[in-house]
Amino acid sequence: MVLSLKHGDRSEIARPAARWLLQSAKPLTTSKTLVVPVPLHWSRLVKRRFNQSALLAQALAQLGGFEYCPDLLVRHQRTDSLQGKSPKQRTEILKEAISAHPSRGQRATGRQILLIDDVMTTGATLAACALACQAKSAQEVNILTLARVAKTP
Repeated sequence: MVLSLKHGDRSEIARPAARWLLQSAKPLTTSKTLVVPVPLHWSRLVKRRFNQSALLAQALAQLGGFEYCPDLLVRHQRTDSLQGKSPKQRTEILKEAISAHPSRGQRATGRQILLIDDVMTTGATLAACALACQAKSAQEVNILTLARVAKTP
């Protein structure tokens, strides 16, 4: 299902998936929560035509009545695919790839941020996003993903 959303042009999956996410989000949210998707680099967005994390985040915000900021974060460096990379390699690749949007970053100040992504593998992307929010003085950053890659023993 997640791969269909991400790579199969199945954007209609986002709303029902957001309903599931909303159930998990309840203990992580308040009326002042700002919902923020993990950003894609513009070149990947052009290729894919949509950001699956943004679709999930937008639907979750609408269903939960939360404020939504689709462009709080910017992925300003195009990175190679992270597939097959170690956690250390992923962290290094993403170290300076994501930051707060120059004119929207102040929206994170003093706020509780709920970062939304489709899949968490090592957490490196989410960590980079959380650091970007913290750099703009977010009060708290929580993460929520639709799926988690299982580690093989």
